[in-house]
Parts: sequence; C-alpha cells; structure tokens
Amino acid sequence: MTAATTASKALVDDLVSANHILFVEGVVDGFGHVSVRHDGRDDRFLLACGVAPATVTADDIVEVDYEGTVHDAAGRRSYLERFIHSEIYKARPDVMAIVHSHSPAIIPFGITRATLRPVCHMSGFLGFSTAVFEIRDTAGENNDMLVKNAALGRALAESLGPHLFALMRGHGSVTVAHSLKLVVARAIWAEMNAKLQTEAMRIAGGDSGVNYLTPGEATGSMTINETVVDRPWDFWKARAKVALAGLIRS
Repeated sequence: MTAATTASKALVDDLVSANHILFVEGVVDGFGHVSVRHDGRDDRFLLACGVAPATVTADDIVEVDYEGTVHDAAGRRSYLERFIHSEIYKARPDVMAIVHSHSPAIIPFGITRATLRPVCHMSGFLGFSTAVFEIRDTAGENNDMLVKNAALGRALAESLGPHLFALMRGHGSVTVAHSLKLVVARAIWAEMNAKLQTEAMRIAGGDSGVNYLTPGEATGSMTINETVVDRPWDFWKARAKVALAGLIRS
C-alpha cells in the first residue's frame, strides 16, 4: 500500500497508469480525471489529489467516499468535480471505474444537433441514444460549468442513466465501465470515434450519408472488445512510459 491509501498496490499502480495513458493518448491534458472503486472497502473510491494526470504518482492517490469527502492523512484535496464520480458510483452499482475528460473531438457533439453514434467496431458501447447533460437545467444559466457539488453530480448521473457514455454540453464527457482498463479504453475509443464520425460526415456532406453500426453490430462488437482489453492496455501503458520518460528528459 502507499502512504495515501489502503487500497492494494496493484490497483493504485493501475490507476497511475490510467492517468498517464489518458494523457499520452490525448484524452486528458492538465485537466480531467479517472477513478476506480476501492478494492478493500465498499464505501470509497480512489482518485488523484488534484494534480495533472501526466504527473500522477502512487503517493498522489487518495480515498474519497460517496459523499465526496476526501480521506487523506496529509489533508490534501482532490478535484472539485469529484462529485461526478461519487454520485455515479452511488447511482450505478455496476460501475467500477469512471473517466471525465474534455477531449476535443467530443465537445462539438454536445453543442450541436449531431448525435455521437458508433462508426467503427471499437465504439459499439456508445449505443444510439448518447445522453447530453445540460448543466443549466440544475444550476441555471449563470454557472461555471463545473459539477462541483452533489446536486449537480446527481443530475449528471441521472442524465447518464443506464448508459456507458454521456456528453456534457460545452464541457466534455463522462465514460463508465466495469473495470479500470475498460473505462480507459472506452474513453480513448470515444475520442477516436468522434474524429472518425466528424470526418465521415464531412466527406458525406452530412449525417445522412454515414453508414453507422447497426444495434446488433454495436452490441456484438462491444461484447467481444471487452474480452481483449488487456492487449491495448499493455500497448498504451508501454507507449505512455516511453512518452513520459521523454517528456521528463526534455
């Protein structure tokens, strides 16, 4: 265990890797966060203590309960938007890990009438009714766009509903999964799908000219992808190690 949490070393190390992978793959930058449920107690999850994802170390991982309270012997705080995580975990017992990001290709789909839909076999989890969280419905028109309290977290969880992905209008997205490795993969694949769909709509001259996955194709590809997530995880982890080593040297 680390000095900051009682969770297993393996889980903490994987969460550190998840932060690094999401940065190197262009899903997060100085902002964004990934969490995972604690593997030793059922009332907490793990999250970094409010540092940039690329710089996260094992000692930066803290425990947070489902009311959004940070438990850290050093008294450090975590991200303002930790309520994204706490309220989704409360609402969705099936969810074991969550990513919130501002990945740039995703944002246009939350502010236009275009619907984010799966265009390739890696992104079947997106389904055909991508939810869009509208913060104005809860916070009013004068707000800072941040999900920084439990009421806003609950509203986001309600928008997500039973789905695996939700857009956040003018802000980014949230991705959930039943494992840490899978949620990282989904966050990466969602960004990839958004880029591909945008290019396809440009070539086709609009949404109607794009040949999307059928519901059966989306479900089938999602199911098979869940069985092979270790392969891309190992690749992304190795690439992140090399990339961050070069960043530190420079």
